[in-house]
Amino acid sequence: MPSPLAPRTPLREGSKSPYIGRFAPTPSGALHLGSLTAALASWLDARAVGGRWLLRIEDIDPPREMPGAKDGILRTLEALGLTWDGPVVKQSTQLAAYREQAFQFIQQGLAYACCCSRKQLSGFLVYPGTCRNARHAAQGAAIRLRVPDKTFAFVDRVQGAFSQRLADEVGDFVIWRKDGLAAYQLAVVLDDITQGVTDTVRGADLLDSTPRQLYLYQLLGKKPPRYLHIPLLVQQDGRKLGKSFRSEALTRAEPGQALVRALRALGQCPPRALQRQSVSQILQWAVSHWRVENIPRVRTLLEPVAD
Repeated sequence: MPSPLAPRTPLREGSKSPYIGRFAPTPSGALHLGSLTAALASWLDARAVGGRWLLRIEDIDPPREMPGAKDGILRTLEALGLTWDGPVVKQSTQLAAYREQAFQFIQQGLAYACCCSRKQLSGFLVYPGTCRNARHAAQGAAIRLRVPDKTFAFVDRVQGAFSQRLADEVGDFVIWRKDGLAAYQLAVVLDDITQGVTDTVRGADLLDSTPRQLYLYQLLGKKPPRYLHIPLLVQQDGRKLGKSFRSEALTRAEPGQALVRALRALGQCPPRALQRQSVSQILQWAVSHWRVENIPRVRTLLEPVAD
């Protein structure tokens, strides 16, 4: 659904390249304020420079899906005015492409089949390389990518410089699961490449996944996007705001209040009276006042919106 706020020439700030952002929720439950905050940050970062904003549903883990969640996510985003460009892409339609790439890595000697059980790996923080040279058959096994003994570093637009030595901190990681499903790291990189994503805005809980994704971009010969990891929202008891902790789902009854709470969590300092404005007016204010430099780096305590 095209947005009326998006001008015709979407350019990244300081660049001649088009800005293409995306939001990629998992349909394991309804949107909560934490996921709205990530969606809003991504949407604003795109719209503030006239960029495109894509919507992708990460539905590659059927056991975790909640019936009706996909449709509920779309309807909630619509009620909040977070319109997207182009068709909604579902990862479940791309499984063949993920599998083909995983097995191609095996053929290139960059990956291998792993038959380790969870019990065998319990107690290990880094994969010990048990199957690295075992030459197991790939059918019915997980596929792990061999990681080099080198550091992958990048500068996040909010969190600053971040680096990770994959061999020491992660080890060879799974790109294809034993149950015949793609692992997140491979799927997200292939999808972002296919959709031409130039800027990834997401929660800081995915910060340490980024070096693995940078390695995949390197192997695939593609330029990675810019990254912006927003701080996680935490509840009064210190727990991350998320589906696993029964966080309150957003309702479509008070979209203005939800948007203003998300703006405050992003450090954008909306005026108190803004929550009484229409969704369109709130988003217009937010686009014109979007300041990445105001986003806090650390976890943000969830606070109610004052009347």
